[in-house]
Amino acid sequence: MGVFSRAHAPWLQDDDQDGRTKARAARALDHHVLRTAFMDVVGRPPFEAEYQRWLDAGLGSLLDHLLGGAEYWWHWWEEQLYYFLLIDNFRPETNTAREIPSNLAEGRLSVRDALHRVALTPTFDLRNPGADTFVTVVMEQFCGIVVQDQVRELEIGKKAYDGGKGRFLGTTAESQADVIEVAVQHRRAAQHLVAREFERLTRRAPEKGDLARWSALLHRDPYRYLELSREWLLSESYAQRLAQPVPKSNRLFVRSLFVDLLGRLPTQEELEPMRNALDGLADSRPLRSVLARLLLDSGQAHAPAKASVEDPSGWIAERFRRLLGREASAEELRTFLSVFHDAECRTETILYALLSHSEYHSY
Repeated sequence: MGVFSRAHAPWLQDDDQDGRTKARAARALDHHVLRTAFMDVVGRPPFEAEYQRWLDAGLGSLLDHLLGGAEYWWHWWEEQLYYFLLIDNFRPETNTAREIPSNLAEGRLSVRDALHRVALTPTFDLRNPGADTFVTVVMEQFCGIVVQDQVRELEIGKKAYDGGKGRFLGTTAESQADVIEVAVQHRRAAQHLVAREFERLTRRAPEKGDLARWSALLHRDPYRYLELSREWLLSESYAQRLAQPVPKSNRLFVRSLFVDLLGRLPTQEELEPMRNALDGLADSRPLRSVLARLLLDSGQAHAPAKASVEDPSGWIAERFRRLLGREASAEELRTFLSVFHDAECRTETILYALLSHSEYHSY
């Protein structure tokens, strides 16, 4: 995990310029905000040691710790692959592609460079075969251009893809590689990236004025993406997102289960089959419950023996905080305590009830 600070980003301005942002940065973290921020920023809940370290710390301090580290960039990279549908058999597995997250963390690549390399991978070409499909996807997914409104640009791009020369999006292009580079370098690519990344984190579209400002900044200097991410995560828009839980993706659900039950992340070999099985269902919740039961019965879950729980009420209350990110109501505590004291109940029974709770499927 890297540390994101002014030493790494000298362009950062003091939060004193915005009292509300400063207040949000300093506000103490509770279980809900801590869990949600971890899942949004690095794609998993906190580990035990991280709860101990960051509960009651400020959100700004947590972001300074998480943003820009290797795990942060790995999660960002995975989100991009899902956006471009480069998963399963289309996942890029070249050494160059695998090194992209570490190169981002080390400052050797900007987000623009990373996306450029995405489009140069053989699997991107396989995913989008032929001039028409390839150029359409490049225009839409990199620049947010509605191809039906830019038919002439599409035709010029297709010609360049096949080796012909033309002015594609205002720049001369005469190869498939040129089509990619022109699109990635275009100002609309920065605008589209800002819009979709802001929406990914806050679940809302940016205001027009903010979008213009952020896009201009990122277009001039794509290394300032981290600055923008920090601003978004300390914004009123993100504060509102925290008040409205959103569904967990199947991938995030599996990663959450492993961290919450086993205290570790799943390997790629463990994650992909589970995620694939869940993705293949219109309603994945029944199978999610089965996966929770499988992990609980694996013998690896961090579930204490019932006899070792000296304070059942305190233990149950803490499970609510850790797994659902909130305090249990008095009625919930009474109900769960009643179940706990049943002779047939195990601690796994309590955990399964919480993992099957509708609130565990969102964050």
